[in-house]
Amino acid sequence: MEESKNYGHHHPLLLLDEEQLINNQSGVADCSKCGEKVYAPCFSCAEYCGFYLHKVCAGSPLEINHPFHRDHPLVLMQKPPYSFGTYICDFCDKTCEKFFYHCPNLDFHIKCALFTFNIAENNLKEIEHFVCQDPLVSTKNDDEELEEVRKCFGCWEPLANYTHFSPNCGFNLHKKCAKLPLELSNICHCQHPLVLQFNSERLSCKICKVTQKRGFVYGCSSCKLVFHIECLSPPLDLAIEDESHQHTFTRLLRRVPYICDACGIEGIYNAYICCTCNIMVHKRCTSLPRIIKSKWHDHCIFHKYFLPNDFKSSSCIICHDEVNPKHGSYSCSYCNTKFHLCCVTEEKSSFSVVSLENEYQISNGGLEIFSDKSVESATCVFERNDAGEATKIKHFKHLHDLKLSPFVGGYENNCDGCMLPISEPFYYCLECVFFLHKVCAELPKVKHVWHHPCQQPLRLISNKAFCCGMCWHVSNAFAYECCKCETKICLRCMIAFTPGARTCLKHEHPLFFYRDYKGWCNACSLPTWAAFCCKDCKFVLHRGCFSLPITAHHKCDVHLLSLTDHDDNRYFESHYCDICEESRDPNRWFYHCAACDTSAHVGCVLGQYPFFKLGSIYEDKGHPHPLTVVKKLYNYSECDKCCKPCEGLALECSKSGCKYIVHWNCATPPSLQRWWEWLL
Repeated sequence: MEESKNYGHHHPLLLLDEEQLINNQSGVADCSKCGEKVYAPCFSCAEYCGFYLHKVCAGSPLEINHPFHRDHPLVLMQKPPYSFGTYICDFCDKTCEKFFYHCPNLDFHIKCALFTFNIAENNLKEIEHFVCQDPLVSTKNDDEELEEVRKCFGCWEPLANYTHFSPNCGFNLHKKCAKLPLELSNICHCQHPLVLQFNSERLSCKICKVTQKRGFVYGCSSCKLVFHIECLSPPLDLAIEDESHQHTFTRLLRRVPYICDACGIEGIYNAYICCTCNIMVHKRCTSLPRIIKSKWHDHCIFHKYFLPNDFKSSSCIICHDEVNPKHGSYSCSYCNTKFHLCCVTEEKSSFSVVSLENEYQISNGGLEIFSDKSVESATCVFERNDAGEATKIKHFKHLHDLKLSPFVGGYENNCDGCMLPISEPFYYCLECVFFLHKVCAELPKVKHVWHHPCQQPLRLISNKAFCCGMCWHVSNAFAYECCKCETKICLRCMIAFTPGARTCLKHEHPLFFYRDYKGWCNACSLPTWAAFCCKDCKFVLHRGCFSLPITAHHKCDVHLLSLTDHDDNRYFESHYCDICEESRDPNRWFYHCAACDTSAHVGCVLGQYPFFKLGSIYEDKGHPHPLTVVKKLYNYSECDKCCKPCEGLALECSKSGCKYIVHWNCATPPSLQRWWEWLL
């Protein structure tokens, strides 16, 4: 153990080896500079104040002129220059809040900047002693998070594709990616040599048209173009055989523009042709999976180079743009739905490859869709009508049988699944007050969804208070809960974000959800970044405005208030809210009673907790008896905790004789309390 200079610390530092570090530590410690778990050799405070510093971090220079980024020097900074206080490393894709190297377009952990610098300088002493693993060795693991990080930080292809260093070295790296030449001459770009670099300008690959944000690319700064490492095929790679296609693909040794028959995207370099099928594809499209299971669809979907004329759908249900039947796409013949290949495979975590041998049948000369085994029905059907529609069912979340309503007209009850006003078609209970929209009743017990990041499915739950992870409303109705992270999503959001056309009673045309749409919401007049849009006109709704109840009760009026999208009254004096008596924007949606001429803000009518099932039981550790969820409109009792009148949502003791009552916000944790304000 030797004493060294303090490297900016107020006490002297001691240099520790592995044995000394184990004896010195009382628990797991992190490096005070990079935030990573400390390992030997490292420095430790001589006064045992808990300060540790990797030897590598201690010697990190204030500035690096990196061979992979010749435009600017990388400058060592203590704090990220961003308002959110963190950054994502452009090599390993991990977040950090500690010291890092920065330039206007790139951010790196200290260890990542120094490691890539050593690769550029061909100085690999740091990982020479680590074992290399053969690609034939299985790396399967049930932990999806571990599988997701098993990508090479250099080329961002699966680590198991090639011989790679043991992950114990701290970096996922193919052996070949650690020994890439700094410059390369290639037939794809004969004018200038291609230089190994970071993709700081986020350019798309000239061959496959995909943007790789992290890792290495070969590029030409003069011509502003980059190529993925994997796309620059070696000269001897003249033929490719793959189980996803029955014939061998042969490389076309000419630079010609073409449209890939597998994905429909333009290509210029490295075309591969199948003379038997008369198709031309990108190199990466030679190994496309024939069948995949995607989060975007309940059934497995098949890749086809050309679609038959009997497909009714002409649009991709993800981006809603037209799918050209003359080019390759994924489709479900059972549902007549189509997907652009680039849309459905954009995120590798959103789909899984289905085994060809086990999961399809060959019948009458073609592939038949099979039912997804994970889509388990939540209902048991007892009776059907002549049209095959279920008229009497048993839902696994209710004790009694449910009957399909024969009535037509208005109803004042809410659906017990989504808590929106009931409307046809719906099921009702024969023995108690319980209603379910038909669409809510037909949702499966377990469901995969595109808008949740976990690989695990979501399971249908009920009678549990939760905050929806998408709309942030607090409710105790039906919800889907992630089997991994336990995030809950309400049925309103689950139905709204189901791919395909959605119906809005305030608009005559179907609406489609666009994940990236900049416009103005017709309901609240505020800007959007993702929205439900009409393809026939400029009608746009926020996802929160899309799921507003069409009708609502409020004590200000004896009648049901209807959601109204325009105010015909031109007198400024009438543009006020009858509840809060504040002014009201006539261009924003509001609730109105035509009989009484009552008008009110949406937020004033719905209040803080509009989607709560009253009368349900809530268990509170602070009270010995079960509590009933109630909404107090008149005769407010004092809250037993804050001593203020219990107006609005409250918890009341269900035991006779016990007069205990508290506000919902006084008895529940912050995670079950609303923190945001209505936009309307």
